[in-house]
Amino acid sequence: MIRAYAAHEPGGKLEPFEYEPGSLGDEEVDIKVEYCGICHSDLSMLKNDWGMTQYPFVPGHEVVGVVEAVGSKVKNLQIGQKVGLGWYSRSCMTCEFCMSGNHNLCQDAEGTIVGRYGGFAEKVRAHQGWVIPLPEGVNPVTAGPLFCGGITVFNPIVQFNIKPTDQVGVIGIGGLGHMALGFLRAWGCEITAFSTSPDKEAEAKALGATHFVNSRDPEALKALTNSFDVILSTVNADLDWPTYIKLLRPQGRLHLVGVIPNPLSVPIFPMILGQKSVSASPLGSPTTIAQMLNFAGRHHLEPIVEFFPLEQVNEALERLQSNKARYRIILKMDH
Repeated sequence: MIRAYAAHEPGGKLEPFEYEPGSLGDEEVDIKVEYCGICHSDLSMLKNDWGMTQYPFVPGHEVVGVVEAVGSKVKNLQIGQKVGLGWYSRSCMTCEFCMSGNHNLCQDAEGTIVGRYGGFAEKVRAHQGWVIPLPEGVNPVTAGPLFCGGITVFNPIVQFNIKPTDQVGVIGIGGLGHMALGFLRAWGCEITAFSTSPDKEAEAKALGATHFVNSRDPEALKALTNSFDVILSTVNADLDWPTYIKLLRPQGRLHLVGVIPNPLSVPIFPMILGQKSVSASPLGSPTTIAQMLNFAGRHHLEPIVEFFPLEQVNEALERLQSNKARYRIILKMDH
């Protein structure tokens, strides 16, 4: 039996829960969970905001732990190896997207907390393809959020070939945004942080921002017209998107990784004139995750985190819900 924490109804408290995982598949891996980050996606799934949660629901998809058991056909991982697991726990490995290295676009990909039990538990199971070894230089204690929030902001850097000479804006200095600042500074970009909290300026610059703008100041925004090659939005809120389109240079891109509540509305004429684009992306492939981890280790990048013991998971979720987390929360297992 695997001991975990589960909710039995939308928005319900997490309570101790046990389940029988069944026999280990040939290509599956059991991970003994040591640390598991808490993500806003865990909250959204807990409340069934996306209409796909199954109860009992065990959250947790920012797992770091040790390989405890491997299936008979697992060749790339060994028992005792330090590994991580993110949003996806499996993909089909045969479709055109998996075969071209874009496993995160697989239409049959399995979410670690979608229709199965996640990492707020003593163990979690996944397909070998999505269990990623931690390289030298990556701190396992703080690495969990890299497997969701980190890859979410790193993936666009690779996908869109962001260059060190690019002018990049980052909207939102929270769980995702603070990691984006670190990656982009190490990448060599000039970065402008946009935030509704003027008191975050010093912290944003310490995290990697070259410049800071209060996004509630219309004159400050107007002064940046035609300035950016890429603007990365990490927020889950509706903003004045036409204004940000104006801030893009010709061929500039507004890229969203935050799940905004309402449909996007942007004027098409300035986009046509400037050949500008709006895009979005999900996490990243196993290869891109491994690249991110190597990059993070080489540049000594790690998320800023707070810790809670697993038995205080409800208090930790409440802290995240009330936007008090600075900047990510990690659960420590008690075994």
